[in-house]
Amino acid sequence: MSQSAQSQDLGTEAPAHRLARGPALTLALIVSCEFMLQLDTTIMNVALPAIQYGLGFGRTDLSWVINAFLLAFGGLLLLGGRAGDILGHRRVFVVGTAVFTLASALGSVAPTAGTLVAARALQGVGAALAAPTGIALLTTHFREGAERNRAFAIYSTLVGSGLALGLVLGGILTSGLSWRWVLLINLPFGALVILCAPRFIDETARRSGRFDIAGALTSTAGMTAVVYGLIRVSEGRWGDPVALVSFALGAMLIAAFLVIEKNVDQPIVPLGLFTRRSRAGAYVNLLFIAATLTGMWFFLVQFLQGVLGYGPLVTGLAFLPMALSVFVSSQFVPRILPRLGAKQVAITGLAAVAIATIWLTRLTATSGYGTHVVGPLVLFGLGAGLALVSHNLIVLSEAAPEESGAASGVLQAMLTVGGSLGLALLVTVFGAAMRSAKANPPGGLSESEQAHHALTAGVTGAFTVGSAFALCGLLIAVFVLKGRRAVREGKAGGWTRV
Repeated sequence: MSQSAQSQDLGTEAPAHRLARGPALTLALIVSCEFMLQLDTTIMNVALPAIQYGLGFGRTDLSWVINAFLLAFGGLLLLGGRAGDILGHRRVFVVGTAVFTLASALGSVAPTAGTLVAARALQGVGAALAAPTGIALLTTHFREGAERNRAFAIYSTLVGSGLALGLVLGGILTSGLSWRWVLLINLPFGALVILCAPRFIDETARRSGRFDIAGALTSTAGMTAVVYGLIRVSEGRWGDPVALVSFALGAMLIAAFLVIEKNVDQPIVPLGLFTRRSRAGAYVNLLFIAATLTGMWFFLVQFLQGVLGYGPLVTGLAFLPMALSVFVSSQFVPRILPRLGAKQVAITGLAAVAIATIWLTRLTATSGYGTHVVGPLVLFGLGAGLALVSHNLIVLSEAAPEESGAASGVLQAMLTVGGSLGLALLVTVFGAAMRSAKANPPGGLSESEQAHHALTAGVTGAFTVGSAFALCGLLIAVFVLKGRRAVREGKAGGWTRV
């Protein structure tokens, strides 16, 4: 039987003759794509002030550069995973990479703010196809315990590095070249994957199934409506009629989504995943963690460039302490998890994130980087590493083997949706705090000092709500998550208390 016939038979696996010639290249291609997607998640943040100036964004509208990507990514992520199951993971992986790369090219030449936002949304569509299928390909191509552990160790290290390096690289590119290069940098990664994947990555078996298009559309549209309402409020007041209509429409669409998921045969979000207390608590906490983390990146960039006067390069380098602390934390977590259990590690991580965010609420227009910023960055990086790894373990250890794919997909979706909704809410607080500070400025300040005071008031207002997110997550970790239960982790794994 031919390879193509084998790959189309349900329940069969494609042969691995190409894999034997280049497993390192197979891993490199998969990881290159995932690295590109994670890099894009943070690289835009440092370039935001330059984008605002270059394309004429309003200060609150600027969040759409981030939210357009996150909404499309989070809303279609699970549908992308289902597409891989039905059509073949390699095929969808390559198509998603191509869409993402094309959208990056379009965004790099965007002449207007609206064009850039549309390109960012298209990037999110491509990422939603490529990200889940990339993880699936990693799982199917590296099956043995030791081999899989090495592959996932390399994957985790580079993906985490992409998140941390994005902030630094964004500053270097924006300062040395132009903000458009933070999009152009995706092109060589994308071209490499598109050209080489058919040669070094095997196609997976196709499975029967249906696309939950109605669920994907109602969830994405509902979240977009809520985010749009929040952005409208950030520019005016809570009584804005357009915002109220947007909130009502969002609520109806989300309710429709829940009804669809309850009744459809193959939902993109199996609601049964939320029936177990500890896993449901971990999912909710991932929303809070993502909201806090995305807000920290967004608003700290505004403070560093708008108040301290840093350029893009120095701003990117200013995040190096956080990047280093995330790396240290990721190396340290595997050693303490078996002894303490995931719940205790989660509590420690969330406590550190909460303290760091509360620390940032103490910023003033005269605060210095060394005295008021570097400490929270280090603490935030350590806490985020502890919290994310432990919550991932809780979610996946609670899932039966047949649920693992759906559980992992919902985990990724929670992170992207939490980042988008959280940022929209924080931007609303930011806008209200800035308007209040401008209306009641302290006496004796120059015009530039008043502007710095207003911007700092907006940033600290956002961090105040961000610290509330972190504290809510901490309470859930203490009172909802379960702990000290041994779970077996794969063929080559040991026993870990979660």
